Amino acid sequence: MAIGPLNRLLGHVLRHQPAACHSYDAPPGSAALRRSIARRGGDAGYDVSADDIVITSGAKEAVYLSIGAVTKAGDTVAIESPAYYALLEVLSSLGLRALEIASHPRHGINLDDLARALESQPVAAVALVSNFSNPTGSCMTDAAKRRLVGLLEAADVPLVEDDVYGDLVYEGRRPSAIKAFDSRGLVLYCSSYSKTLSPGLRVGWAIPGRYQNEVELLKLVVNQATAVAPQLALAAFLDSGGCDRHIRKVRAMYGDQMASMIDAVERHFPASTRLTRPQGGHVLWVQLPAGVDAMDLYDDADRSGIRIAPGPMFSPSHGYRNFIRLNTGFPWSETTERQMTTLGRLVAERVGSGGV
Repeated sequence: MAIGPLNRLLGHVLRHQPAACHSYDAPPGSAALRRSIARRGGDAGYDVSADDIVITSGAKEAVYLSIGAVTKAGDTVAIESPAYYALLEVLSSLGLRALEIASHPRHGINLDDLARALESQPVAAVALVSNFSNPTGSCMTDAAKRRLVGLLEAADVPLVEDDVYGDLVYEGRRPSAIKAFDSRGLVLYCSSYSKTLSPGLRVGWAIPGRYQNEVELLKLVVNQATAVAPQLALAAFLDSGGCDRHIRKVRAMYGDQMASMIDAVERHFPASTRLTRPQGGHVLWVQLPAGVDAMDLYDDADRSGIRIAPGPMFSPSHGYRNFIRLNTGFPWSETTERQMTTLGRLVAERVGSGGV
């Protein structure tokens, strides 16, 4: 992460703008940061002004506020399945019902299934990760994103888009946001620099479209404002050009780490193991051999000091019993190699014993 440059900029802000740093900055947040974020929107294919952006305390708060702005307790929200467990926590906390829509491990949510759901039952909103989804690493094509927006417009249903991983493409052009195809303000776009710069900054943002007033009001109610000093430090870093250089390095690093993890799974796990091959992000979705229970494996792995995320965490119906998610966001090391050797042995033992 970009700790050194950000620390220097944060120190500069605290020394030279103390009045700003010790006062509330009511929604929508720092004008300087909103201008910086707006200028970079073209990378993801959307064109907005600083006035369209609401600064939040991380992407998760942006998602929480956005879903809260378009739903009420008891409503149904359609989600990709499997889905990021933090999204499931948000839905549960708001008293919402999750409708699982099957998702392809490479291409994302099944739009035919979603279309049928929108036609057959009341759906208050759709929520998903558009690029390099957590846990599968799937990335929707531009054609799919355009079709999705068309389905939403026909049904007049808003979409909460979490695009926190979009900058982490390993090679080539950054994938477009779904927001790039939105002309009616139905897409509430959420993101942050937590995955690329520093999670500790707790600075994210939403572009809520037609729901901006509702999101700003909820932001004011939930926590008044996002801390000013990190906003100003981040704005300075974005404008300096240092962010672009840093993200190029992070992309290459994450790509190498993903390749190392895939190689380790292929070497140490049974041959019947299947896995995704994401082109960005830092999560790997692994289908274990039939009969291997992810929750049982989780307990044994934890006793060996190995942290994995079992598949049922990513489904409100607790499906994916023989899937696990591996985090590739940490530098590869001898310790990681030993852990993967152990994890592969634990899986193989369960195959050998009939999955018991």
